[in-house]
Amino acid sequence: MKKVFVFLPDGVGLRNFVFGDFYEIGKQKNIDIIYWNNTDFPIHENYIRVKQGKSNWLADLFKRSRSKIELKQSYKKFKDEAYLSYSFTQSFKTIKTAIKSSLVSMFSMLFNSELGLKKVRSYIEKFERNSEYYFNVKKQLQNEAPNFVFSTNQRPLKAIAPILAAKDLGIPTATFIFSWDNLPKGMLVLETDYYYVWSTYMKKELLKYYPFILEEQIKITGTPQFEPHFNKKLIIDKNVFFKKNNLDLNKKYICFSGDDITTSPNDQLYLEDVVKAIKSLNSKGFNLGLIYRKCPVDFSNRHMSIYNEYKDIMVLVDPLWENLGNGWNRVMPTENDTSLLVNTIKNTEMVINVGSSMVFDYVCHNKPCAFLNYNTDKSVDKNWNIEKIYKYIHFKSMPSKDAVLWINSKNKIEEVILKGLEMKNLSSTKEWFKTIAGEEPTKASNRIWESIAKVVN
Repeated sequence: MKKVFVFLPDGVGLRNFVFGDFYEIGKQKNIDIIYWNNTDFPIHENYIRVKQGKSNWLADLFKRSRSKIELKQSYKKFKDEAYLSYSFTQSFKTIKTAIKSSLVSMFSMLFNSELGLKKVRSYIEKFERNSEYYFNVKKQLQNEAPNFVFSTNQRPLKAIAPILAAKDLGIPTATFIFSWDNLPKGMLVLETDYYYVWSTYMKKELLKYYPFILEEQIKITGTPQFEPHFNKKLIIDKNVFFKKNNLDLNKKYICFSGDDITTSPNDQLYLEDVVKAIKSLNSKGFNLGLIYRKCPVDFSNRHMSIYNEYKDIMVLVDPLWENLGNGWNRVMPTENDTSLLVNTIKNTEMVINVGSSMVFDYVCHNKPCAFLNYNTDKSVDKNWNIEKIYKYIHFKSMPSKDAVLWINSKNKIEEVILKGLEMKNLSSTKEWFKTIAGEEPTKASNRIWESIAKVVN
């Protein structure tokens, strides 16, 4: 039996690769699966903890520089300012962070070329190969002797040393491109033998932004992210769901899915506009409610003042994630949240948000999505503008504007909600979903294991 390490550098891979049927599908292919766990989240299946150690601090600075250089080079090649908008603002709050940020800025200027980028990539590998962390994970791999190492996402610093150690020991490696918007953002950190992507569209992106990757290294598998939506075992009785979440069986519910505070600093203002629109519709004879599903990595309570004022309309159905620390990569999904998300969608008529991938979750259930597309009367951040959101590169994949409903002013919210309640034709949304997630969204886990099995056997 061949042994495969499924490497979890952080919690973002839990939903795709620990929960659901991924483990069982691999076992059916006669593979000995061991989760190589770098998270604090307990895993019930067969796992070992990653042997910890210090990464090289210079590797982190060059990793951050690499992303900035890639974005600058993409802007230079493709003449689109959206690439520059992806670059994170540097922190200068303390002397230590100021020094690091200054070095990142310096490196990203010194090495701002294709040749410079190549040097930066080699420096990252050089520094990590000399870290305590690298020697610890290399020894662990030598003791365990897996036949394959599969990283569940491509972007954390803590994934570099384990993948380098595996490659240095001659163990085949692969990584999964975690999100539909990651490649234009310069978020590829790992260089592996194989790359698992969602679709033909994502394969083209990978070749476009990373020409050193060969076409035969890329495997189109789909993503396990949407498989739960087609799993009837996760659906619970409507009466049970409504009672558990204090919902009114006589009402039809709209879902407002929250964004993180960086993506949408005015989210609470949009929420208030939507709640007021629903209240207005109810005064005209409708009987609607609103479910607010908070973004799991939004640590604020900015929605609570609206909730306290409109409890007769608004119900909180919070995601079931565990907060293991104050950071987006320290918030872990739980298995129960998968069922909660599926049933929230099943029991709501449509979703409203600012440019979220929830459009794809909803279309799996043949339900529409409305994107908020106006600037609020007030603003928490005067430099923020809604136009910036829809100029992001990943929205260019939209086959037509009809793929979503557009709320272009707060005065149009009522009209769009009514349209969403009656909407039956989602052909454009389904076409967009197929472009992003691939032809057969229910077979992603199986295709990943088929690809791994082909290599190890």
